[in-house]
Amino acid sequence: MLIYRGLSRISRISKKTPFGRRWLPSHPLLSGASHSAAAAAADSSVKDSGNISLSKTREAYSWSLPALHGIRHQIHHQSSSVIEDTDSQEQLDPFSLVADELSILAKRLRSMVVAEVPKLASAAEYFFKMGVEGKRFRPTVLLLMATALNVRVPEPLHDGVEDALATELRTRQQCIAEITEMIHVASLLHDDVLDDADTRRGIGSLNFVMGNKLAVLAGDFLLSRACVALASLKNTEVVTLLATVVEHLVTGETMQMTTSSDQRCSMDYYMQKTYYKTASLISNSCKAIALLAGQTAEVAILAFDYGKNLGLAYQLIDDVLDFTGTSASLGKGSLSDIRHGIITAPILFAMEEFPQLRTVVEQGFEDSSNVDIALEYLGKSRGIQKTRELAVKHANLAAAAIDSLPENNDEDVTKSRRALLDLTHRVITRNK
Repeated sequence: MLIYRGLSRISRISKKTPFGRRWLPSHPLLSGASHSAAAAAADSSVKDSGNISLSKTREAYSWSLPALHGIRHQIHHQSSSVIEDTDSQEQLDPFSLVADELSILAKRLRSMVVAEVPKLASAAEYFFKMGVEGKRFRPTVLLLMATALNVRVPEPLHDGVEDALATELRTRQQCIAEITEMIHVASLLHDDVLDDADTRRGIGSLNFVMGNKLAVLAGDFLLSRACVALASLKNTEVVTLLATVVEHLVTGETMQMTTSSDQRCSMDYYMQKTYYKTASLISNSCKAIALLAGQTAEVAILAFDYGKNLGLAYQLIDDVLDFTGTSASLGKGSLSDIRHGIITAPILFAMEEFPQLRTVVEQGFEDSSNVDIALEYLGKSRGIQKTRELAVKHANLAAAAIDSLPENNDEDVTKSRRALLDLTHRVITRNK
């Protein structure tokens, strides 16, 4: 399996490397070096991409009917049969490697959303409060990517120019992680309003607690704060990348709301929408990390590819968990997507095996009996298994991108690359 081929490669890294222990870019800290070739190549690769579902929490659907209990058991059985056994492989805890930086980042995020109007500040801070914030998956990926590209956390032992540049670069890359998290949370707030959600991350959604208007304004406020932070980097290519992400978020949500019958039943359309809604954020942010480090166009594309495929794998597993998960583990009601008319990969694959399911999809799922029928077809199909297989394919592509990075024998670089590989495994084996 490709996911762990990279681990063995990293463990036997050659000492003949073009990079020193503390590699520094020639100018990128102050000049904001441009890599337009990487941007063009990465943009052309967007066509085969996909997303992490931003449509979350709904009330749980009842699985009380005996027949549906059997279907759910079958779905669970299918979903566990694809993943290969990797328990024997040594794994790092990716989150622990950057725990100190994540703590600093969380404090900075809470301070960045302070506003003159107390109610707006309270709303904007809602998902940045201690105990409420998520696992900080995206910042973890970005901080690990920064080190994986031979940018070490600086040790302030010297006052030389080299340390000053290294510190400045790391600070700028941390800023990308903060901007990414603000854009992500803003998109969640807006999505919850569009979806009329009442929970998020296991607690009341902001629109449910404070109302739609304040939730929309809080999302707008976070986007404005992200824009200010982005402008401070003074790098036009990075600004363009992350501005494009916001455009993609809007495009993806619009695609979801305005699909034709053919589009709704198209896997290609679904994956493109999915890319826009989630994977664009992490892929372009990974690329921004590489550009700030002054990396080559080729390395920037590899960083982009890692983020894109990791994001797609994550969303595909999210699609599976919407059918197989529980409210307690997911912080949302099972079947939330299908109950709101959102057709995801498992149903699309089931339709390939049972074309008559398309008639049910076209009728919609306002009638709960259609949900029952769709679940019966899904239980008889390989929809769950094929979705997991597609997730594994994208996880392997993400691992291959890390495996293709220039060789480097720095211990911190090696650990971070192994941690990025470990994340590809965690994404496809998670149950929440």
